[in-house]
Amino acid sequence: MGVYVNQAGYLLKGEKRAVLTSPSGRFFLEDEEGKEVYRGEVREFGFDRSSGDQVGTADFSEFETPGVYRVCAEGDAENGGVSEKSLCFPVGGNVYDKLLHDLMKAYYFLRCGCELKPEYAGEYVHAACHTGYASEWENPSVKVEVSGGWHDAGDYGRYITAGACALAHLLYAYKMFPKTMKELQLQIPESGSGVPDVLSECRVELEWFLKMQKSDGGVYHKATTARHAAFVMPEEDREPLYVLPVSSMATADLAAVCALASTIYRPYDGAFADRLAQAAEKSYQWLKENPEFLGFRNPPGCGTGEYGERDDLSNRFWAAAELYALTGEERYHRDLEKALEQSFPLTALGYGEVGGFGLLAYLLSGRKQKEELRERFLEAFVKEAAQRVRVSESCGYGVSMMEWEYFWGSNMGVMKHGMTFAIADVLGLEDRVRKAAETAELPKKWRWPGEPEEEVVPGPREQRGWNMRDHAAAQLDYLMGLNALGISYVTGNGERAYNNPHLRPAYADGIEACMPGMVSGGPSAHPADPDGKRLVPEGTPSMKSFVDDWRCYSLNEITIYWNSPAVFVTAYLKEKAGGR
Repeated sequence: MGVYVNQAGYLLKGEKRAVLTSPSGRFFLEDEEGKEVYRGEVREFGFDRSSGDQVGTADFSEFETPGVYRVCAEGDAENGGVSEKSLCFPVGGNVYDKLLHDLMKAYYFLRCGCELKPEYAGEYVHAACHTGYASEWENPSVKVEVSGGWHDAGDYGRYITAGACALAHLLYAYKMFPKTMKELQLQIPESGSGVPDVLSECRVELEWFLKMQKSDGGVYHKATTARHAAFVMPEEDREPLYVLPVSSMATADLAAVCALASTIYRPYDGAFADRLAQAAEKSYQWLKENPEFLGFRNPPGCGTGEYGERDDLSNRFWAAAELYALTGEERYHRDLEKALEQSFPLTALGYGEVGGFGLLAYLLSGRKQKEELRERFLEAFVKEAAQRVRVSESCGYGVSMMEWEYFWGSNMGVMKHGMTFAIADVLGLEDRVRKAAETAELPKKWRWPGEPEEEVVPGPREQRGWNMRDHAAAQLDYLMGLNALGISYVTGNGERAYNNPHLRPAYADGIEACMPGMVSGGPSAHPADPDGKRLVPEGTPSMKSFVDDWRCYSLNEITIYWNSPAVFVTAYLKEKAGGR
């Protein structure tokens, strides 16, 4: 039996719950001295398909006394009246402060091209890395200075489409939750400059973006070595660097994110805002002159991350929407309308599909909007949020994932759904979502190649009457330990946090504790790496298909765009709470 909780803690207001396996009839809270402070009934859910558990919920939402507590499942007298206890967790107004700090400070630890010094990095120091010129892959005689930015993931590569996704999450978090993001102090070299630390950190990546733009506006897809480095410190990776060919996805994503950033940075640095706007317009002009899809595949001899996409439809739409938000010019509005004649996922918030960023650009722009277009975009978010409400109600842990949706990077899926709930709240769509959820269908099952078609069988439905805030909080609860393994998927946060990510400096630095704030990719029912396949027994329930092992890259890698949606959701919840 287990009693699982959000190990970061619970805010004073809003839903607070634990999940129990082999449910007891009653539960109680005890404080740090073992004193009972609250008692309640366990609400039985039944069989949860994603975890393979029989589960029940201990709801203590009405308990609003700050402190540190455990949830105790009531047992028989022979066991002292307790059958199982949860890990300790706080209740209070600032329980997300450390988590948000660490999630965002993680980007400093992933900086490329500079020394990490002890006054900012503590013990996680290293020398400057990847500072030499890069050669064009197709024409090695051409040298390009592309130092800077963030290492993308467990490797030392840097990728435009991945970086654009992370920047979009972070910059929209700044735009939508300004009080929380402006006040966030990261203790980085730029702190105290008068510019919010979050923007200083994002500028590190944006400056690298500008270096990746060619004179004609096209954008190199990535900057990497030919092969992933061994598990060495970044300054020990001395293989030749290359910039890989221009792609239309990378070019569109740079145009979009630089346009978005230009408006945000203008109050602090007009010259930088102008550079961003000029870069956005230059790349957009390249897109106009090159209307055909120019995708990306690794050329022979290159084995680093590919980040290929099937098309660039959502990328071009996002670029047009952000340029319209930046300039208000009608030509960009015509282009975004024309882009909508093609089919792509409207609400997607990932690196492969970015339509949701285009919707946000339009809806939050303050520019003149066509009512029918605005309504179409709002309804898209209503439909997506309503479906995810329906999914969360069919999961005993409250997570908005079907059992077949746990694949490589599943934690990003969870956090993106949390973003969807937050966006629906900010856009004032809660009542519409609640009504739509009554008839929303579960998503159709995605099948692996050769897998037989299988009917999606819904589990029990627990209609909790949650609002959007509570749905978003449930996704963060999952990330922070309210899951079938009781693991916090953020290093250094929670009493039982994972600690061994597939992350080269975390392995090579010889320090037992991983640098804090790194979000794991999380469970995958179909591990893609040999060690994951070996260590996760066949038939393991999806939510339990995880191993905290540095070798298992399809389970336990980190990326900049897995941290960023967690920053967005945490910032939303903190801003929503207003410090309570």
